[in-house]
Amino acid sequence: MERIVGIRFRKGGKVYHFDPGDISLKRDDFVTVHTEQGVGLGQVVEPPCFRNASTHCPDLKKVERLATEEEVQKHQDNLEFEEDSRNYCLDRIRAHNLEMNLVDVEYFFDGSKIIFYFTADGRVDFRELLKDLVRRLRTRVELRQIGIRNQAKMVGGLGACGRPLCCSTFLKNFHAVSIKMAKEQNLSLNPTKISGACGRLMCCLQYEYETYKELKKDMPKMGKKIEIPEGKGKVIRQNIIERTITVLMEDGKEIEKKLEPPSKGNEGKKT
Repeated sequence: MERIVGIRFRKGGKVYHFDPGDISLKRDDFVTVHTEQGVGLGQVVEPPCFRNASTHCPDLKKVERLATEEEVQKHQDNLEFEEDSRNYCLDRIRAHNLEMNLVDVEYFFDGSKIIFYFTADGRVDFRELLKDLVRRLRTRVELRQIGIRNQAKMVGGLGACGRPLCCSTFLKNFHAVSIKMAKEQNLSLNPTKISGACGRLMCCLQYEYETYKELKKDMPKMGKKIEIPEGKGKVIRQNIIERTITVLMEDGKEIEKKLEPPSKGNEGKKT
Protein backbone atom coordinates (compact mmCIF):
# COMPACT_ATOMS: atom_id res chain seq x y z
CA MET A 1 0.00 0.00 0.00
CA GLU A 2 1.32 3.48 -0.91
CA ARG A 3 2.63 5.77 1.80
CA ILE A 4 2.57 9.54 2.17
CA VAL A 5 4.50 12.05 4.29
CA GLY A 6 3.48 15.59 5.28
CA ILE A 7 6.04 18.30 4.61
CA ARG A 8 5.95 21.98 5.51
CA PHE A 9 8.19 24.54 3.86
CA ARG A 10 7.53 27.50 6.11
CA LYS A 11 6.60 27.93 9.75
CA GLY A 12 2.80 27.96 9.95
CA GLY A 13 2.57 27.21 6.24
CA LYS A 14 0.39 24.68 4.47
CA VAL A 15 1.30 21.01 4.80
CA TYR A 16 1.95 19.30 1.46
CA HIS A 17 1.92 15.55 0.95
CA PHE A 18 4.65 13.66 -0.89
CA ASP A 19 5.52 10.07 -1.64
CA PRO A 20 8.47 9.11 0.63
CA GLY A 21 9.33 6.08 -1.52
CA ASP A 22 11.89 3.85 0.17
CA ILE A 23 13.41 6.69 2.21
CA SER A 24 13.19 6.22 5.98
CA LEU A 25 11.83 9.47 7.42
CA LYS A 26 10.77 10.72 10.82
CA ARG A 27 9.28 13.93 12.19
CA ASP A 28 11.57 17.02 11.95
CA ASP A 29 13.77 15.53 9.21
CA PHE A 30 14.77 17.97 6.46
CA VAL A 31 14.25 16.75 2.90
CA THR A 32 14.63 18.09 -0.63
CA VAL A 33 11.74 17.92 -3.09
CA HIS A 34 10.81 19.36 -6.47
CA THR A 35 8.10 22.02 -6.30
CA GLU A 36 6.51 24.41 -8.78
CA GLN A 37 9.17 26.94 -7.76
CA GLY A 38 12.01 24.47 -8.32
CA VAL A 39 14.05 22.58 -5.74
CA GLY A 40 12.73 23.17 -2.23
CA LEU A 41 13.80 22.20 1.26
CA GLY A 42 11.07 21.21 3.68
CA GLN A 43 10.65 19.67 7.10
CA VAL A 44 8.68 16.54 7.91
CA VAL A 45 5.72 17.43 10.16
CA GLU A 46 3.61 14.32 9.51
CA PRO A 47 5.59 11.04 9.63
CA PRO A 48 5.01 8.51 6.83
CA CYS A 49 1.65 6.75 6.93
CA PHE A 50 -0.53 4.81 4.50
CA ARG A 51 -2.30 6.89 1.86
CA ASN A 52 -6.06 7.24 2.18
CA ALA A 53 -7.48 7.06 -1.34
CA SER A 54 -10.56 9.09 -0.36
CA THR A 55 -8.64 12.10 1.00
CA HIS A 56 -5.18 12.11 -0.57
CA CYS A 57 -4.29 12.92 -4.16
CA PRO A 58 -3.25 9.79 -6.12
CA ASP A 59 -0.51 11.59 -8.08
CA LEU A 60 2.03 12.59 -5.46
CA LYS A 61 5.50 13.92 -6.14
CA LYS A 62 8.32 11.95 -4.58
CA VAL A 63 10.72 13.07 -1.89
CA GLU A 64 14.11 13.34 -3.57
CA ARG A 65 16.30 12.59 -0.55
CA LEU A 66 17.27 13.65 2.92
CA ALA A 67 18.86 17.11 2.95
CA THR A 68 22.61 17.37 3.49
CA GLU A 69 24.18 19.41 6.28
CA GLU A 70 25.23 22.00 3.67
CA GLU A 71 21.63 22.34 2.46
CA VAL A 72 20.30 22.71 5.98
CA GLN A 73 22.94 25.39 6.60
CA LYS A 74 21.90 27.14 3.40
CA HIS A 75 18.33 27.06 4.67
CA GLN A 76 19.46 28.75 7.89
CA ASP A 77 21.39 31.35 5.87
CA ASN A 78 18.25 32.02 3.83
CA LEU A 79 16.31 32.66 7.04
CA GLU A 80 18.91 35.23 8.08
CA PHE A 81 18.69 36.83 4.64
CA GLU A 82 14.93 37.00 5.00
CA GLU A 83 15.29 38.79 8.35
CA ASP A 84 17.75 41.32 6.91
CA SER A 85 15.45 41.87 3.93
CA ARG A 86 12.48 42.38 6.23
CA ASN A 87 14.27 45.06 8.22
CA TYR A 88 15.37 46.86 5.06
CA CYS A 89 11.86 46.70 3.60
CA LEU A 90 10.35 48.13 6.79
CA ASP A 91 12.85 50.98 6.67
CA ARG A 92 11.96 51.81 3.07
CA ILE A 93 8.21 51.58 3.78
CA ARG A 94 8.65 54.25 6.44
CA ALA A 95 10.86 56.33 4.14
CA HIS A 96 8.22 56.30 1.38
CA ASN A 97 5.41 56.80 3.92
CA LEU A 98 3.39 53.89 2.53
CA GLU A 99 0.14 52.73 4.16
CA MET A 100 0.98 49.03 4.22
CA ASN A 101 1.73 46.42 6.85
CA LEU A 102 4.57 43.99 6.10
CA VAL A 103 3.54 40.52 7.28
CA ASP A 104 6.15 38.04 6.10
CA VAL A 105 9.10 37.50 3.78
CA GLU A 106 9.76 34.33 1.78
CA TYR A 107 13.12 33.71 0.11
CA PHE A 108 13.23 30.78 -2.30
CA PHE A 109 15.69 28.04 -1.40
CA ASP A 110 17.67 28.47 -4.63
CA GLY A 111 17.81 32.25 -4.21
CA SER A 112 15.92 32.91 -7.44
CA LYS A 113 13.15 35.02 -5.91
CA ILE A 114 11.99 36.76 -2.73
CA ILE A 115 8.36 37.56 -1.89
CA PHE A 116 7.17 40.25 0.53
CA TYR A 117 3.65 39.63 1.86
CA PHE A 118 1.71 42.65 3.11
CA THR A 119 -1.76 43.83 4.03
CA ALA A 120 -3.31 47.20 3.23
CA ASP A 121 -6.75 48.80 3.31
CA GLY A 122 -6.62 49.55 -0.40
CA ARG A 123 -4.27 49.65 -3.35
CA VAL A 124 -0.72 50.81 -2.68
CA ASP A 125 1.67 52.44 -5.14
CA PHE A 126 4.86 50.57 -4.20
CA ARG A 127 6.83 51.17 -7.40
CA GLU A 128 9.58 53.17 -5.69
CA LEU A 129 9.76 50.62 -2.88
CA LEU A 130 10.14 47.83 -5.43
CA LYS A 131 13.02 49.67 -7.10
CA ASP A 132 14.80 50.02 -3.75
CA LEU A 133 14.38 46.32 -2.97
CA VAL A 134 15.64 45.14 -6.36
CA ARG A 135 18.62 47.48 -6.17
CA ARG A 136 19.54 46.19 -2.71
CA LEU A 137 18.72 42.46 -2.91
CA ARG A 138 19.90 41.72 -6.46
CA THR A 139 17.25 39.09 -7.14
CA ARG A 140 13.66 38.85 -8.41
CA VAL A 141 11.34 40.65 -6.00
CA GLU A 142 7.57 40.31 -5.67
CA LEU A 143 5.29 42.36 -3.42
CA ARG A 144 2.09 40.37 -2.74
CA GLN A 145 -0.97 41.75 -0.97
CA ILE A 146 -2.81 39.20 1.19
CA GLY A 147 -6.02 39.07 3.23
CA ILE A 148 -6.39 39.46 6.98
CA ARG A 149 -7.02 35.73 7.52
CA ASN A 150 -3.78 34.83 5.76
CA GLN A 151 -2.00 37.33 7.99
CA ALA A 152 -3.27 35.54 11.11
CA LYS A 153 -2.13 32.22 9.64
CA MET A 154 1.39 33.53 9.02
CA VAL A 155 1.80 35.43 12.28
CA GLY A 156 0.08 32.92 14.59
CA GLY A 157 -1.17 33.57 18.12
CA LEU A 158 -3.70 32.31 20.65
CA GLY A 159 -7.43 32.07 20.14
CA ALA A 160 -10.22 32.82 22.63
CA CYS A 161 -10.03 29.16 23.70
CA GLY A 162 -6.44 29.66 24.88
CA ARG A 163 -4.98 27.35 22.24
CA PRO A 164 -2.80 28.24 19.21
CA LEU A 165 -4.78 29.48 16.23
CA CYS A 166 -6.24 26.66 14.13
CA CYS A 167 -5.14 28.33 10.91
CA SER A 168 -1.50 28.43 12.01
CA THR A 169 -1.40 24.85 13.31
CA PHE A 170 -3.52 22.31 11.42
CA LEU A 171 -5.98 24.01 9.06
CA LYS A 172 -4.74 23.49 5.51
CA ASN A 173 -7.34 25.64 3.74
CA PHE A 174 -9.79 28.37 4.70
CA HIS A 175 -13.49 27.58 4.38
CA ALA A 176 -16.45 29.92 4.18
CA VAL A 177 -17.85 30.83 7.61
CA SER A 178 -21.19 32.63 8.03
CA ILE A 179 -23.22 34.16 10.83
CA LYS A 180 -25.83 31.45 10.13
CA MET A 181 -23.44 28.90 11.66
CA ALA A 182 -23.42 30.82 14.94
CA LYS A 183 -27.22 31.13 14.92
CA GLU A 184 -27.65 27.41 14.26
CA GLN A 185 -25.54 26.61 17.34
CA ASN A 186 -27.40 29.13 19.56
CA LEU A 187 -24.22 31.14 20.08
CA SER A 188 -24.06 34.79 21.04
CA LEU A 189 -24.12 37.01 17.98
CA ASN A 190 -21.88 39.56 19.70
CA PRO A 191 -19.06 40.15 17.14
CA THR A 192 -16.41 40.25 19.87
CA LYS A 193 -17.36 36.74 21.01
CA ILE A 194 -17.53 34.98 17.65
CA SER A 195 -14.64 36.74 15.89
CA GLY A 196 -11.11 35.38 15.77
CA ALA A 197 -7.76 37.12 16.14
CA CYS A 198 -8.03 38.22 12.50
CA GLY A 199 -11.29 40.07 13.19
CA ARG A 200 -13.31 37.72 10.96
CA LEU A 201 -15.75 35.03 12.10
CA MET A 202 -13.93 32.18 13.86
CA CYS A 203 -13.07 29.21 11.66
CA CYS A 204 -14.19 26.83 14.42
CA LEU A 205 -17.83 27.87 13.92
CA GLN A 206 -17.94 25.37 11.08
CA TYR A 207 -16.59 22.39 13.06
CA GLU A 208 -19.88 21.36 14.70
CA TYR A 209 -22.26 23.17 12.36
CA GLU A 210 -23.40 20.05 10.47
CA THR A 211 -23.89 18.13 13.73
CA TYR A 212 -26.11 20.87 15.16
CA LYS A 213 -28.11 21.03 11.93
CA GLU A 214 -28.73 17.29 12.12
CA LEU A 215 -29.71 17.36 15.81
CA LYS A 216 -32.11 20.27 15.30
CA LYS A 217 -33.98 18.73 12.38
CA ASP A 218 -36.85 17.35 14.47
CA MET A 219 -36.77 19.94 17.28
CA PRO A 220 -39.51 22.60 17.44
CA LYS A 221 -38.15 25.99 16.44
CA MET A 222 -37.76 28.92 18.78
CA GLY A 223 -40.99 30.89 19.12
CA LYS A 224 -43.16 28.07 17.80
CA LYS A 225 -46.40 27.28 19.59
CA ILE A 226 -46.69 23.61 20.52
CA GLU A 227 -48.92 21.39 22.59
CA ILE A 228 -47.51 19.20 25.37
CA PRO A 229 -49.31 17.06 28.00
CA GLU A 230 -49.34 20.05 30.35
CA GLY A 231 -51.10 22.26 27.80
CA LYS A 232 -50.25 24.77 25.08
CA GLY A 233 -47.19 26.98 25.10
CA LYS A 234 -44.36 28.59 23.16
CA VAL A 235 -40.76 27.38 22.83
CA ILE A 236 -38.45 29.96 24.39
CA ARG A 237 -35.21 27.98 24.83
CA GLN A 238 -33.41 25.00 23.30
CA ASN A 239 -30.59 22.83 24.58
CA ILE A 240 -29.58 21.02 21.43
CA ILE A 241 -26.94 18.77 22.98
CA GLU A 242 -29.17 17.70 25.88
CA ARG A 243 -32.18 17.49 23.54
CA THR A 244 -34.39 19.62 25.80
CA ILE A 245 -36.68 22.59 25.18
CA THR A 246 -38.19 25.11 27.56
CA VAL A 247 -41.86 25.91 26.96
CA LEU A 248 -43.57 29.05 28.23
CA MET A 249 -47.13 28.03 29.10
CA GLU A 250 -50.16 30.27 28.64
CA ASP A 251 -50.35 30.78 32.41
CA GLY A 252 -46.75 32.09 32.48
CA LYS A 253 -45.18 28.91 33.85
CA GLU A 254 -41.99 27.55 32.26
CA ILE A 255 -41.65 23.80 31.70
CA GLU A 256 -38.55 21.98 30.45
CA LYS A 257 -39.23 18.93 28.29
CA LYS A 258 -36.83 16.17 27.27
CA LEU A 259 -37.20 15.12 23.63
CA GLU A 260 -36.84 11.68 22.14
CA PRO A 261 -33.54 10.77 20.39
CA PRO A 262 -33.24 12.15 16.81
CA SER A 263 -33.90 8.75 15.25
CA LYS A 264 -37.36 8.55 16.78
CA GLY A 265 -38.35 12.15 16.19
CA ASN A 266 -40.85 13.62 18.62
CA GLU A 267 -41.29 17.38 18.61
CA GLY A 268 -44.79 17.57 19.97
CA LYS A 269 -48.00 18.59 18.26
CA LYS A 270 -47.90 22.04 16.73
CA THR A 271 -50.89 24.33 16.74
